[in-house]
Amino acid sequence: MIKKILIANRGEIAVRIVRACAEMGIRSVAVYSDADRMALHVKRADEAHSIGAEPLAGYLNPRKLVNLAVETGCDALHPGYGFLSENAELADICAERGIKFIGPSAEVIRRMGDKTEARRSMIAAGVPVTPGTKGNVADIAEALKEGERIGYPVMLKATSGGGGRGIRRCNSPEELEQAFPRVISEATKAFGSAEVFLEKCIVNPKHIEAQVLADSFGSTVHLFERDCSIQRRNQKLIEIAPSPQLTPEQRAYIGDLSVRAAKAVGYENAGTVEFLLAEDGELYFMEMNTRVQVEHTITEEITGIDIVREQIRIASGLPLSVKQEDIQYRGFALQFRINAEDPKNNFLPSFGKITRYYAPGGPGVRTDTAIYTGYTIPPYYDSMCLKLVVWALTWEEAMDRGLRALDDMRVQGVKTTAAYYQEILRNPEFRSGQFNTSFVESHPELTEYSIKRNPSHLALAIATAIAAHAGL
Repeated sequence: MIKKILIANRGEIAVRIVRACAEMGIRSVAVYSDADRMALHVKRADEAHSIGAEPLAGYLNPRKLVNLAVETGCDALHPGYGFLSENAELADICAERGIKFIGPSAEVIRRMGDKTEARRSMIAAGVPVTPGTKGNVADIAEALKEGERIGYPVMLKATSGGGGRGIRRCNSPEELEQAFPRVISEATKAFGSAEVFLEKCIVNPKHIEAQVLADSFGSTVHLFERDCSIQRRNQKLIEIAPSPQLTPEQRAYIGDLSVRAAKAVGYENAGTVEFLLAEDGELYFMEMNTRVQVEHTITEEITGIDIVREQIRIASGLPLSVKQEDIQYRGFALQFRINAEDPKNNFLPSFGKITRYYAPGGPGVRTDTAIYTGYTIPPYYDSMCLKLVVWALTWEEAMDRGLRALDDMRVQGVKTTAAYYQEILRNPEFRSGQFNTSFVESHPELTEYSIKRNPSHLALAIATAIAAHAGL
């Protein structure tokens, strides 16, 4: 069994891994930049070590991280999500230095990280894929030719892309010509590769993903699906498990396909197979994420299976603790990504000091976060403050619990997306359980909410007025 893990990440996912380690009797080692010196994951881990003054460089240096794991006596490294979580070089260096990488092999990371190679693998496995180019396009001339063959609209995608970056919808040859150099530039900066390909744009699909677990003994299972259709500019906002939009037959089909996809590439550890469900009911493979997902929480809530714990067990050479026939789901869970952004101002980031934070509670409420009262959200990383997760037996109860929990929560000092999510929860279309990836852009009126006046601010204004009137 693994005895000590270096957590090559920060924020709430690092705190999440620290907690799993504590429950399993495993020592945890946190890393931090100067900007994260006062971060919660640093305070909670058994050990914490600086990786330099620069906000990003240390988190993105695979050899430095693995060397630190060796120096601190770790026998494993967990990459979390983001940063180097899908970096094959990190997995290679871990193997080279005798450190267990808590994730799939470097070969699988490379294979599934290359979107054109992933498409070829899925076609060979009999998993349906979106119509598109057989490989990368060499230049704009080939892209235009392929665009005409596939038929507009098309999606121009970075081959090594992920997280909603390096992707543009093009409705015409003119838009493709404009987007091509931009995607090339974005892909080169973000992923170090200028390779791109084209796919048919599935208009207004549902975004459905399935969680899989696979061990080194040939056992692969799925933990049902999550609905990630509520998103803005390809960035997920609210995730739901299971999807309220699927029939039992569709649910079984997606689960079986996800297991087939994982087995086809020799997958090991936790992963996610993402699909697009078209309006006509056709299902298409989109990509496979070779890491733990931000939204793994809701799958844990409906199945009772600790995904991070399973990751560590698998990396330790142990078999899965569950069999497919034993895995059941109960109720519905929703996750709200509470971002430090202002929805009323085009979701402008709102970094700064958290003057007060009150976590919501009560039945069926979970918060995964790294913020606390007095914590300053640095401007160098993503804007997520916390993940608020609610669970209830029915879809209606889950939505109502979400409204209550969002109202319970207080994050003061920065603007957040909490009030915006309440508007979504009140929306009749969302409450009907029938929506797709166009929901956010189709409902711009949901940002026109009024913000409750903060009682402490009102009290301060009254006290100031009284003092001024009294001449104090």
